[in-house]
Amino acid sequence: MSEPTAENPAENVTESTAGTAGPAASDEPRTESHDPAVPAAYAAFMRTGWGDRELDVPRHPVADLAAARRSTLAAAFPDDRLVLPAGTYKVRANDTDYRFRPDTAHTYFSGNQTSDAVLVIEDGESVLYARPRSERDTDEFFRDRQYGELWAGRRPSAQEISDSLGIEVRHVKDLPSFDDDRKTRDLTTDEDLARVADELRLVKDAWEIGELQEACDVTALGFEDSVRDWDRVLEFGERWIEGTFFRRARAMGNDIGYDSICAGGSHATTLHWIDNTGRIEPGKLVLLDMGVEGHNLYTADVTRTLPVDGRFTPVQRDLYDLVLKAQQAGIDAVRPGVPFLAAHHAAMEVLAHGLDDMGLLPVSAQEALDPESKVYARWTLHGTSHMLGMDVHDCGRASADIYPKGELAEGMVLTVEPGLYFQEDDLLVPEELRGIGIRIEDDILVTADGNRNLSASLPRTSSDVEEWMGRLR
Repeated sequence: MSEPTAENPAENVTESTAGTAGPAASDEPRTESHDPAVPAAYAAFMRTGWGDRELDVPRHPVADLAAARRSTLAAAFPDDRLVLPAGTYKVRANDTDYRFRPDTAHTYFSGNQTSDAVLVIEDGESVLYARPRSERDTDEFFRDRQYGELWAGRRPSAQEISDSLGIEVRHVKDLPSFDDDRKTRDLTTDEDLARVADELRLVKDAWEIGELQEACDVTALGFEDSVRDWDRVLEFGERWIEGTFFRRARAMGNDIGYDSICAGGSHATTLHWIDNTGRIEPGKLVLLDMGVEGHNLYTADVTRTLPVDGRFTPVQRDLYDLVLKAQQAGIDAVRPGVPFLAAHHAAMEVLAHGLDDMGLLPVSAQEALDPESKVYARWTLHGTSHMLGMDVHDCGRASADIYPKGELAEGMVLTVEPGLYFQEDDLLVPEELRGIGIRIEDDILVTADGNRNLSASLPRTSSDVEEWMGRLR
């Protein structure tokens, strides 16, 4: 597949990753070699006798918000044409694709979640070039595996999309080549456009905060489902937790926001353990890092570390309480006007002193905290926070001077998630600590006078976790 270019943004949406032509490149339906032949008589017969049926596509609650967002984005590039593709399907294996999920910025500025669409902003006007459902005068609706209504479901019409999103919609096959002299900025290749688009998403409005709160609430239900199924968890291991949580995410949201981390025992010391193939063994801990993505693509990101037996051992409790103390210090540091890194520094201060008290540091805690040392990080490994929103690691293309080196502002949402990780083969820690990993993570909204924990419905203290598990089991 050719590399997308700013000179030809249509390439971003019109060439399938499967190697077959997309909407603007060919009118031939996407079929496979094992599909039956379609004689002319059959094709002609299939194009007759169909009634007209509209979809119930109500006005989207983000329509007016998205229009204002487009105006702000356009004002940042007053002389340029802005092109924001939704993206297309990605191959999972051979002729099967992953479920489509649109580009975040495209959806943020348009509200659209259909594939192969392109938002174009030019001269104060916006047009969404989309792939609506096909008419009955072609073979697409009954033959095309990717877009055909009888294969993939009924897509909205151009008018239905327009009415729902409050934006002019044209067919993506009419997307211009943009080969004039005007500067065209394509989100997929233009770093300045990507940067500004991410920076505009840093502060969440009231509607977005509501979406994030709902994602956190459904995520809490998914954690509860997992604990209620604990007998099956003990029988089938990490896979059962992953599947149980996924069921809740699909039932009440769009999907999971990221691959769930269901890490029993020493797997918890692998920060992004997503294989989820291990056993859940009595006497050990299980680290669950999971988040539901809501219908409008806002995701939660929550971690709890649970005792498999329902009660912490003394060693486990001491370590857990240390991580919780660090997390609370990080949360307490979150408020408008402080550096984004304030939560990280507060949490690391607690963990470094805790490691020093355990006799693990080769130097004093204060020496270890020196940026030129950081030897404490052998057992903490990662930063304490990242921005959260439509992406689990949100706004990652913002200017570093704004994020992560800038200050927090009211309406920002970030995680606070310190952890301690003692590897199985770490000879510098006592044997009883080896193979233990603990992380506690919550989603924190910056408010006018401090912060609010959006995921507070899940217990955090060791005693509350034990009571919660006992009640649900």
